[in-house]
Amino acid sequence: MDATTKSKRKPAASSSAKPSYPDLHDHVAALEKAGQLIRVDRPINKDTEMHPLVRWQFRGGIEEKDRKAFLFTNVTDSKGRKYDIPVLVGGLAANREIYRIGVNCPFEEIDARWVKAAQAPLPPNIVENAPCHEIVITGKELDKPGKGLDGVPLPISTPGWDSAPYATLSQYITKDPDTGVQNMGNYRGQVKARRRLGMNPSLELRPGIYNHWEKLRARGFKKLPCAVVLGAPPVVTFASVQKLPETLDELHVAGALVGTPINVVKAKTVDLLVPAEAEIVIEGFIDTEYLEPEAPFGESHGHVNLQEFNAFMDVTAITRRKDAILTSIISQVTPSESSLIKLIGMEPLFLNFLRNTLGIKGVKRVSLHEPLTNIRKVIALICERDMPATEVWRAMYGAAVLHRAAGKFVIAINDDIDPTNADALLWAMSYRANASLDIHVLPHRDPGHGPRSLRNGGQDASVLIDATLKEDFPPISLPKREYMERAKQIWEELGLPKLKPESPWFGYSLGEWGQEFDALAERATRGDYMDNADSLEQRRRSDIGMNTEVRRVDESAPKNPKPKSRK
Repeated sequence: MDATTKSKRKPAASSSAKPSYPDLHDHVAALEKAGQLIRVDRPINKDTEMHPLVRWQFRGGIEEKDRKAFLFTNVTDSKGRKYDIPVLVGGLAANREIYRIGVNCPFEEIDARWVKAAQAPLPPNIVENAPCHEIVITGKELDKPGKGLDGVPLPISTPGWDSAPYATLSQYITKDPDTGVQNMGNYRGQVKARRRLGMNPSLELRPGIYNHWEKLRARGFKKLPCAVVLGAPPVVTFASVQKLPETLDELHVAGALVGTPINVVKAKTVDLLVPAEAEIVIEGFIDTEYLEPEAPFGESHGHVNLQEFNAFMDVTAITRRKDAILTSIISQVTPSESSLIKLIGMEPLFLNFLRNTLGIKGVKRVSLHEPLTNIRKVIALICERDMPATEVWRAMYGAAVLHRAAGKFVIAINDDIDPTNADALLWAMSYRANASLDIHVLPHRDPGHGPRSLRNGGQDASVLIDATLKEDFPPISLPKREYMERAKQIWEELGLPKLKPESPWFGYSLGEWGQEFDALAERATRGDYMDNADSLEQRRRSDIGMNTEVRRVDESAPKNPKPKSRK
């Protein structure tokens, strides 16, 4: 089949249609109205200042809810060039509220929407006229200064390490030569020349674009048609960053996520459909014969990725809106916008797999650890207290195999443990897991995204840890909730620094606690603790050692026996 075979399920084309979903301009307006946007009108150097400035809200101790989107309206570079395209950074997932605004629904509906979108995608609506074609640059015009890639204000993400500006929030669209199904994935692209853009697909994640590239290469086709979207309706970007089956077109999933078909238009120089409301689209052909060095570049696993041989694209067209906004994403060391934008959609897909595909109903939640580890390496499974041990282990095995690069550490916990708090996870592992009984190493795993290592033939392993409660434990040794809440009121009345409660912040029972203990504690809080003395005196013994637990003593043994002879 020819490399440009069209999909058999395309709807008929229509004239232009106003979308019922928010495009990027609607999204920016909504962010500003919600107080989630910071406009920066002073000159900002995209090569040295832009990303470091926004980076501070991820590395400066600012809570996620207080992070903002930044819109830079006066963009320059180190050569003094001024750009007419503003740049939006943090505008899609600096915090969960920004993400929610992009989906345009209550946050509590997002999990269900993701599951439904993956199960029942919506084909797009093809239009003939599109905002992304308001300006079209092709042919020799691309060779003129400011008309090619040098006219797009792509920033340097990690100044001091990166070798060039990179497209980071860039959706590469290609087509499967066998099925005609398009794939849209988010990959980085190094700017190399006015008409040459790199493409690094991170093979450990098995991206669809790489499979398309391999198929054409094996058949002797030297060029893979490609379109790169820089800025799109938020749901399009949200769909592009998720790892979905290659049989699914992410544009179809985006439509289902927002509840209405996405408008698409045929690209100008390649046989591909692109989002009609895209801000900027770069069209061209990826060489399947030659590779060339690409990087260094700061990566989301927290290290700089050194040079590798990777693909490159020869640009044949750049199309854009007249009022285009470029989106750039904060990635590299997590937490970041890049990790949060993946996490929000990935967690419900993991939970759906465990609960509905594998039928493990005792799993209540899946939490992917974000700070520094980049969401894939550490997975916490929140399990019901009475969940059988066999089901706990089946859930951990399932979490370790859903994605080839996810689940290096899988930890099962109960719902009293906050999975987002590493201290709480270590607490559960320290007191609820027996290393000889509750830890299993699963060998022969793909190392996934991270610095390359030749140890063990490049293979890694997964560690599964059952840190759930296997028996009743005594209560958490903090004051009960009502006393902590009353103390919080007094704290605030005194005008003391604002509290940020950390779980656990009050004591609760873990099963090993009887009514008699409640009675003793209640008397103590009333000031009647001396009334407890008589009952304690009645239980005196002389036949046991110091620190003997009362619960371990055989209550049937005679009380106050005569002292044994010391002869």
